[in-house]
Amino acid sequence: MLVGVPREIKTHEYRVGLTTGSVSELVHHGHAVIVETMAGAGIGQSDEMYRRAGAEIVGSAAEVFARADMIVKVKEPQPHECRMLREGQVLFTYLHLAPDPEQTHALLASGCVAIAYETVTGPGNTLPLLSPMSEVAGRMAIQAGAHCLEKEQGGSGMLLGGVPGVEAAKVVVLGGGVVGTNAVRMAMGMEAHVTVIDKSLARLKELDFRFGGMLNTIFATREATQRHVTGADLVVGAVLVPGAAAPKLVTEDMVKAMKPGSVLVDVAIDQGGCFETSHPTTHADPTFVRHGVVHYCVANMPGAVARTSTFALNNATLPFVLALTDKGYRQALAEDPHLRNGLNVHRGKLTCQAVAEALGQDWIAPQQAIA
Repeated sequence: MLVGVPREIKTHEYRVGLTTGSVSELVHHGHAVIVETMAGAGIGQSDEMYRRAGAEIVGSAAEVFARADMIVKVKEPQPHECRMLREGQVLFTYLHLAPDPEQTHALLASGCVAIAYETVTGPGNTLPLLSPMSEVAGRMAIQAGAHCLEKEQGGSGMLLGGVPGVEAAKVVVLGGGVVGTNAVRMAMGMEAHVTVIDKSLARLKELDFRFGGMLNTIFATREATQRHVTGADLVVGAVLVPGAAAPKLVTEDMVKAMKPGSVLVDVAIDQGGCFETSHPTTHADPTFVRHGVVHYCVANMPGAVARTSTFALNNATLPFVLALTDKGYRQALAEDPHLRNGLNVHRGKLTCQAVAEALGQDWIAPQQAIA
């Protein structure tokens, strides 16, 4: 199979779909790889390094899309990239279609076979291709939040961990999954006062056992969320409904009631955001202030630490890339129900129930689509 890797074009996106190590694995399996020139520059991997790994370097994304049987990316295809996709071509990347009807319609119109990293599942209801970026984003959320609390950034001028004689910041993490756990770990490491709110008692017990009495664990109710959010200095939104739009857990009235200079970091912004006052921002212009509260809502947070993110993502995606190339997408999807859950669009039809329900469209089961 001929695998194509275009350069990512979203604002300040430096990650790349395949590292040189992944390319060499594909070549070892008998496949060919074409990589757009400078695609790996943002992670310190040059065209020459890709050539040594066995890839062919091409001069444009148009050539990658025109020649490749399968496209491997990181971010969702931009509108003009969607127009370059063709009938039956496999696209393997993050899609986040639920809050994005325009991209969904473009992918349906292309006739491509779109497999989304974020809906591929693993044993125990895990999301193995979302997990690496969730780890990165959770850790980054605290870095970003601590920076936004600085006066120069519009924050209240509070040091997250305080100093002897001065209280530390109150950090509230909404959601105790992978993002939330990593945010909690970083915030506690910086010696903030940390509260995590989740609707799963089992998860709260796990977090209590892991972090001990220094972590405040709260069962999620509207009243509890309002009380803790309005008293917080930093709130991290870390909720996820696989494939669907994120629930709006923090209302505009709650934001109005927060202290001036408080900070909201919405890690769920890729799925529409979990704060009513959120809208997507970029690394070039990451924050805005609403009702006196600083909002950090960068839609591709892990892109800021592109090298770490790319290698972490490739560690998780490579086995699935090899399955798709070695077996062809139909056989790979037929044999692996977890990979099959990643199928969102198949030759003009939606195949992900959560996306279809979010957009009010019809869908067919993945098994039916590939039969």
